[in-house]
Amino acid sequence: GLATGLALVEHFGDRLVIVEAEAELARHQTGHNSGVIHSGLYYVPGSQKATLCAEGRELLYRFCENHGVPHERCGKVVVATSDEERQRLESLRTRGEANGLRDLRVLPGEELREIEPHVAGVAGLRVGETGIVNYGVVSRAYGDVLRRGGARVMTGARLMAVRQETGGLVAETSAGTIRARVLGNCAGLQSDRVARLCGAEPDVRIVPFRGEYYEVGETGRHLVKHLIYPVPDPRFPFLGVHFTRRVEGTIEAGPNAVIAFR
Repeated sequence: GLATGLALVEHFGDRLVIVEAEAELARHQTGHNSGVIHSGLYYVPGSQKATLCAEGRELLYRFCENHGVPHERCGKVVVATSDEERQRLESLRTRGEANGLRDLRVLPGEELREIEPHVAGVAGLRVGETGIVNYGVVSRAYGDVLRRGGARVMTGARLMAVRQETGGLVAETSAGTIRARVLGNCAGLQSDRVARLCGAEPDVRIVPFRGEYYEVGETGRHLVKHLIYPVPDPRFPFLGVHFTRRVEGTIEAGPNAVIAFR
């Protein structure tokens, strides 16, 4: 939602309102993800996901540099532990190159251990474009840019109802009424509910999953230099359990995936 606001604020200025249900920005998924700036390695070449991931990655790096947001283009290593997985590494490299990645290198086992001495694998794919950032900090920086551009960022404003009137929409929130010509729904895990409040009936229902992580103890942090991923198993829609460096200096191992009932 904040990124959409950034795309609009130059044209709409003080006519733009960002409505946030919580008392602070990024209190939900945005502030609780693993903080990876993804390269676009896995997506089908030519797809919108591949194109937008690549464009968004570089725009985010540029934004962080211009606004003093801590980040690191640390790279990641995808590790093969069998000959079968080694073959899939080559397919990943080909796909990554088709998606415009230039800092890709397949490493035999001995070279893999030179850059990650504590990894056991027969080969690895190093992806230099991958990075890390704290998306809560990014979101607050977005909010600052929006306010400087004249936009209102309303926190503690949960959307309660939307109705159409002549000339536009009326949005009732817990912080007051907003009249608008256009409403953009960027409500994340609540976006299907927001759509229904607006009178739409989406043909999908969001079923949220929660990922749980372990944090590596301080004495073990030196063991991980990059982000370290397994070769994805094509039978499952997940990237697998991996080690993630955080921009604050900590390291996480995970995730699992469990249904979030609340």
